[in-house]
Amino acid sequence: MNLKKHNFNHNSFIGGWYIPKKVCNKLIDYFNNSKNKKEGKIVKGYQAGAIDYSIKKSIDLPIYPTELKNECVKDYVLHLGKCLKNYIKLYPFLESYNYFGLLEPLNIQYYPPGGGFYNWHCERQSHMTQSRVLVFMTYLNDVEKGGTDFHYQKITSPAKKGLTLIWPSDFTHTHKGQINKDKEKYIITGWFNFLNGNEYVRNNR
Repeated sequence: MNLKKHNFNHNSFIGGWYIPKKVCNKLIDYFNNSKNKKEGKIVKGYQAGAIDYSIKKSIDLPIYPTELKNECVKDYVLHLGKCLKNYIKLYPFLESYNYFGLLEPLNIQYYPPGGGFYNWHCERQSHMTQSRVLVFMTYLNDVEKGGTDFHYQKITSPAKKGLTLIWPSDFTHTHKGQINKDKEKYIITGWFNFLNGNEYVRNNR
């Protein structure tokens, strides 16, 4: 099945495709029925465990590699793979990269009305995140004025159900969420990381 493409400027290095809405519905149900949800954490300064609500307010559900065999998660990853292939077609120099794929947990995030990620940030900001190559994010519901602002590209992506974005992880794609004070918002997000040989074999069994 071909995925509908969202029309971002090619020079923005932001790609977008629409996955089926039923995949989004199942992920929202998976989130709502899970007992493993927890408050989204952004550590403030060097105070381990101190949550800074001025940066982010959310409820998160990490999805670890052992859970990737769950049917609704597996279905999402299948469509995510199609989006990645489309992205590589747009920017074929990625084919020269060493192996990269899913390594860190995926994360379903729920933002209550007025919640979100408030600060400008990128996805590779430290030694701990240096293996991240690309970022992905799928909006799981429609939220008017609830998209994502990309600072240097001067682009705001719409929060349209099923729209799956892929973009580079570095400071060139500094971004933050638009905050809707009246509506709740669901997303699923994560990263494609460089893999070593053992990780590549494990991911492709």
